[in-house]
Amino acid sequence: MLTDKELKFIKDWEINRDEYSRFGSKMRRGLPMAMVFSFPIFFSVALVYFFSPEWFTKISQNAISSFVAILFAVLLTILFFSFFRMHFKWEMNDQLYKELKIKRIQKSYLLENYHFKD
Repeated sequence: MLTDKELKFIKDWEINRDEYSRFGSKMRRGLPMAMVFSFPIFFSVALVYFFSPEWFTKISQNAISSFVAILFAVLLTILFFSFFRMHFKWEMNDQLYKELKIKRIQKSYLLENYHFKD
């Protein structure tokens, strides 16, 4: 038989499966982790840019445009990471849901067709 945790997951996933599959939901739910992932990148570039501007301009002839390009790259990374992380998580949950449904059907079939005598 399935455990209580597995039965609770099946019920929750049946309710939330369609909403979690939407693009907007994946972006919204994945955004906090993507921000945590990309914050150190942006923070380190900003520290170098503001606290050592002469060094930053030595390595980059056009400091403002490179900073904008870095900012744009970090924003693209945030969007990419937030969507694909949640899409992967949705795929894993959906696979687990299907496996548990098959397991539940097999267990109920065994209980219906085979009467074990104690």
